[in-house]
Amino acid sequence: MNQANGRGKAAAVIALTAALTLALAGGAAQAAPNDEIIGYPGPDGLIWIADQAGSSGFVSGGLSPWLDTFITFGCAGGGTIEVAFHLDDHPDRDPAPFTVDCPETGPARVTVPLGTGLQGGFGAWVTASAPSTHWGATVTQPE
Repeated sequence: MNQANGRGKAAAVIALTAALTLALAGGAAQAAPNDEIIGYPGPDGLIWIADQAGSSGFVSGGLSPWLDTFITFGCAGGGTIEVAFHLDDHPDRDPAPFTVDCPETGPARVTVPLGTGLQGGFGAWVTASAPSTHWGATVTQPE
């Protein structure tokens, strides 16, 4: 009886190992492109998302009204991303939603200057045309 129970446990371990291997292989199929979509912005960065797959977004706060504000979005892996960016205290200065075409290879990037005089919170929502489309973003205020 113990020998049969031992075989059952061994079969369960083998089945679990196979399932985990398949899950990990499936995850590797959606791996990021070789390089980051957007590199580190340094100390001027308020937000840095190097590489994200599929639709997602972010929120933050702390814009300095004395510094210029720039938003940069990039993508790769085919398809498009649609970007909706919102300034909590300045909705009249929100950039219109814009679309970035994402090449299969190296990333395409778009930078939008928002100017000075902005303060408070902000956020963005990125809608990717496919779950495998990769995107990145920065919000910077260079000193």
